[in-house]
Amino acid sequence: MLINHDTRCALDAVVDLVNTAPEGADRDDLADVAALRRFVERNDISDISTLGERDLAAVRAVRERFAEVFSAAGNEAATRRSAELLNAMIAAAGTTPRLTDHDGFDWHVHYFAPGASLADHLAADCGMALAFIVVAGERERLRRCEAPDCRHAFVDLSRNRSRRYCDSRTCGNRLHVAAYRARRREAAS
Repeated sequence: MLINHDTRCALDAVVDLVNTAPEGADRDDLADVAALRRFVERNDISDISTLGERDLAAVRAVRERFAEVFSAAGNEAATRRSAELLNAMIAAAGTTPRLTDHDGFDWHVHYFAPGASLADHLAADCGMALAFIVVAGERERLRRCEAPDCRHAFVDLSRNRSRRYCDSRTCGNRLHVAAYRARRREAAS
């Protein structure tokens, strides 16, 4: 699957956004406007000026809709539900595709309107990135980590769609080590 730099950045941002409140967790990493600003900086989101409580509430609402897209099971009904959610978010954001070259990047398309709020910016750009995944028939690439204590969202961009963990160095390695130790204990008894 060919994904350009812009779409990859948007996919990374939507995954980071969804993972600020992991499925089944009692924490919210977007607890205040300062955390929202760190999210913007961490993801190099352009054209964002001041942020306030209204932005925080709006971004949390967008995050919940994106989380629904990632949590939907991989059947036709789930794909339709994902498409409905994405269509609604993209339309509400007032999508205005335009070519731009900024911050040292070649020409690419921004889908948000000039001066858009952060929530509309995310809904448009990240919504379009997820829409490209759905259109390509790759909805199953939108996954949740299989580590029982994690459940972070991720986009499986592996060639054979075999990725199971949000991070193989942490979640994957931890489970493999636990399985190895269990086999060793079983062999020793």
